[in-house]
Amino acid sequence: MKTIKRFYQRAESVAAEDGFAIHLDGKAVKTPGGRLLALPTAALAEAVAAEWMAQEEMVLPSSMPLTQLASTALDRVGPERGHIQSELLKYAGTDLLCYRVDHPADLAERQAKAWQPLLDWAALALDAPLSTTTTVVAVAQSAQALAALERFIAAMDVWRLTALQSATAAMGSLILGLALTEGRIDASQAFDLSQLDETYQIEQWGEDYEAADRRAALAADMKAAARFLELLRPI
Repeated sequence: MKTIKRFYQRAESVAAEDGFAIHLDGKAVKTPGGRLLALPTAALAEAVAAEWMAQEEMVLPSSMPLTQLASTALDRVGPERGHIQSELLKYAGTDLLCYRVDHPADLAERQAKAWQPLLDWAALALDAPLSTTTTVVAVAQSAQALAALERFIAAMDVWRLTALQSATAAMGSLILGLALTEGRIDASQAFDLSQLDETYQIEQWGEDYEAADRRAALAADMKAAARFLELLRPI
């Protein structure tokens, strides 16, 4: 989406054949790719309409995360689903939670305490046990685990898959993305877990402005993905 001048007075959600459309002064909104912006639940449609109503003189895409996620689902994730799933599975081989330190000891302990429960959850709930390492050499995950993750991802609808893709790419962890998608962790926990190493470094050396901006952007991404998922749930 591009920044444009606000040209409408009213934004509202309207029941449509494919779900719930967004109308601006009675005219249906389309995605940047030219598709009807039709949402699967009334709650999500109302929240997207609220984003449009909240715009002032200019329509700022950066202030409309739900609209952006919905457009991504329709324009990119749906048409390129096979590619998206393949890219997500690559994170299983480089998952943040699988790469630990052996020193300093307090960081190693912090990683194990925070991350291992999520790997245990993946092994039990997803049938996807992943190995960990303290070396820089990539760890080879089992064919069983990768196949289980592939099946689980393939069963997701395009909307949940979009949230998973956004969260996973932001955090560098498929397991954290799945844990957020499945309600195992919330947005705040997802941020804390994905930033564990960075938080440790900040505690030791302090935080610079660029790092603070990156962390704020990540926290916002996690919050948006979690809200998107919440609004997808049927009432």
